[in-house]
Amino acid sequence: MPLTPHRHASDGAAPHDRTVRAPARHRASRADTGHAHRRRTATALLAPAVSVCLLAASPPAVPLGIGDRLFPHLGNPGYDVLAYDLALTYPGRNDRPLRAVTTIDARITADLDRINLDFAHGTVASVEVDGAPAVFAAAGEDLVITPEDVPDRGERTRITVRHTSDPVAGDREGGWVRTADGLAMANQADAAHLVFPCNDHPSDKAVFTFRITAPDGHTAVANGLPAGADRTRRATTWTYRTPHPMATELAQVSIGRSTVLHRTGPHGLPLRDVVPTRDRARLEPWLARTPGQITWMEGKAGRYPFATYGLLMADASTGFALETQTLSLFERDLFTDPALPAWYVESIMVHELAHQWFGNSVGPRTWSDLWLNEGHATWYEALYAQERGGRSLEARMKAAYEASDGWRASGGPPAAPKPPEPGRKIGIFRPNVYGGAALVLYALRQEIGRTAFDRLQRDWVARHRDGTATTSDFVRLASQVAGRDLTGFLDPWLYGTRTPPMPGHPEWRSTARTTTADPRPGTHDHRTAALPDTGAHRPRGSRE
Repeated sequence: MPLTPHRHASDGAAPHDRTVRAPARHRASRADTGHAHRRRTATALLAPAVSVCLLAASPPAVPLGIGDRLFPHLGNPGYDVLAYDLALTYPGRNDRPLRAVTTIDARITADLDRINLDFAHGTVASVEVDGAPAVFAAAGEDLVITPEDVPDRGERTRITVRHTSDPVAGDREGGWVRTADGLAMANQADAAHLVFPCNDHPSDKAVFTFRITAPDGHTAVANGLPAGADRTRRATTWTYRTPHPMATELAQVSIGRSTVLHRTGPHGLPLRDVVPTRDRARLEPWLARTPGQITWMEGKAGRYPFATYGLLMADASTGFALETQTLSLFERDLFTDPALPAWYVESIMVHELAHQWFGNSVGPRTWSDLWLNEGHATWYEALYAQERGGRSLEARMKAAYEASDGWRASGGPPAAPKPPEPGRKIGIFRPNVYGGAALVLYALRQEIGRTAFDRLQRDWVARHRDGTATTSDFVRLASQVAGRDLTGFLDPWLYGTRTPPMPGHPEWRSTARTTTADPRPGTHDHRTAALPDTGAHRPRGSRE
């Protein structure tokens, strides 16, 4: 999510709307899909296999959502996804649709007449539920499925959708990113369902299996660990599995003329990086810094939470970096621009690395909890810049404080951001959830002391590992660690329209005027110069 842009993308249309429930803790294993006798039977005729398959029965199919405050139509009620199996066949060109089969194992959690999935920007050929053909229809950005035998509450079910996945953006951004030599993914915040049918909300984590077939001369990589490569005469199918559950917005698939580089991180952690083959030599010095960065983060937040890590350096102009789980996405140019100081580039690398703990392993229960992702990632980005780059953390926090009332006025408080404008869904990634949220953490450390603050960080990721959590969960844990109720202290910082006084710095002042000054280097054009006194970067403009 967050997106963590290191420069602004264009102002074109962004993802769409939807939202999901806060499901129960997900199992990190594939569901058993044997189904029991169904108590209810839906009567409908299977329509032709076309992009929109109309239902003959009534009432008409309607889109659903779980009511997320920022994305009210995203996600779907009534089931908990346990596992995705996504098979993609790349045609050898990134301007043509991929053939795809998405298989979803889920547990039904409510009485349903139909099953809604989030899906748009592809053509559905057929749908099966537990091996039987099912009627389907498009409704908004939902794929509405009416099985012949509707699964009952408590049952597990398997849904198989044969479809295409179109990498040409059309009227919105997000989903597939077309690179110079292939494709990558950028699904945050609400764009995974532009790629594959899913329950597209971070609260419904699941394990993933990816099976990617590409012609000779291409390499395919995805989240998780490799699970084999099946080579035929003219193509190869690569398989990857995630041992840990993952939100749909964090899915990553890279297809291109790439080289995969391997090295070993702390305590034998396997690292793999994906780079354009022609750029391998000049990118290697940056990649070699990852093991040390992981060691640094482990010293702050505890052991790395996943089974692998690496960087995907895409030859594309995206305007951001993205913390896709175990394989963070970066623009290649970030590492090849000679005007950028090493501390700056490394701090952005650490920002995305920190997300593996804060935002990926511990995910947000709702999109209003985004500050927990971006605030922590920005905090460690700034702390690394101080410890390894000599950039003053206090000066950066003071600059953020001076701008914070303006950020709150334009984007809302850190834990209650304003909804995005229509057609500009990535507008939730405003300064208030980056620099403003990091400022909340700085204030908390000032209030409870470094020892308690450091313990809180470790306890947070340990307690909620592989799950989701809310702002209330964070306030509750902070109070437990501090040994006193911090609700009265944190609520104004998280929800107030004005920035409270900073503990230890009563002389700091903010302003209510809207400002674009933003001390998070991750949001600005990486060709701009660093400001010498604050570690901030001259803004290119607000991403609102």
